[in-house]
Amino acid sequence: MQISKSKAVFLFSLVILIWGFNWTVVKLIVLEIPPVWSAALRSAIAAAVVLPLQRATGDLRLPEKRDLSVILCIGVFNMTLCPLFMAAGLELVPVGRSVVLGYTTPLWVAPGAWLFLREPLPLRRLLGVAAGLCGIAILCNPSTLDWGDSRAVLGYVFLLLSALSWAVAILCIRRHVWRATPFQLLFWQTLLASVLLILLALSVHGPLSFYPSLSLLLLLAYCGIPGTALAFWALTVINASLPATTVSLGLLATPLVGILGSVVFLDEGVDLSMAVSIFLVLGGIALGSSRQGREKSG
Repeated sequence: MQISKSKAVFLFSLVILIWGFNWTVVKLIVLEIPPVWSAALRSAIAAAVVLPLQRATGDLRLPEKRDLSVILCIGVFNMTLCPLFMAAGLELVPVGRSVVLGYTTPLWVAPGAWLFLREPLPLRRLLGVAAGLCGIAILCNPSTLDWGDSRAVLGYVFLLLSALSWAVAILCIRRHVWRATPFQLLFWQTLLASVLLILLALSVHGPLSFYPSLSLLLLLAYCGIPGTALAFWALTVINASLPATTVSLGLLATPLVGILGSVVFLDEGVDLSMAVSIFLVLGGIALGSSRQGREKSG
């Protein structure tokens, strides 16, 4: 499905805002319920929304055998592990630092694509990865991170695992020969993630017990509906309507929105080391994602 460029840009801007503020929303949720249940409810709500949406658009169909592998990969790595590690990390680390680590995914995709997919790794992309890794090192240096605080260190590990999980899913997507469209497989991916996360939540935390305040219900609805279901649908339309380079570079605005949300709604600050880290990580991703750094695709 393609739309006009102006509509695609508007929709893309909306996705950036939704995903950016989603970090603050998840932080507020994990203050009230365990992170595994947070990720499980998010996926379950998304599945419940995607099902009627696909029925309405005629995109609901049983997946073909050749698409089962990509459903499994995206369902496990992108829909289950990525939000699970994100929620677990946000429970232990401030939003501003979390969003920087969470959006290091392109830094891991580049060497992974070279190693597993035999994609070229030109100098520009190597420099981008090096700059991003320097940014991570600055963010995690002993003067800003108390390495004696096991909870903070564990939070950083969770957030890097979230980014790595997303990177694995991207590599699977690049390698897969699609029979159905990504949107047509979305319900099955969210359904798989919901089942896995609910089973994991029950085994780790037991049955969910929380006070269903209106604010918490609204936060969960935000994560599940615009934050997951509608955003993934919108991104399929955006990818069909805008150049890939534009989408890759445009997504760099998402962590900036996330940091803004943490400052406005959570009173978090941005110190010098964090500002330098943001510049290096996002600059490195931009360098590696730019048109000159991409091999020609024909």
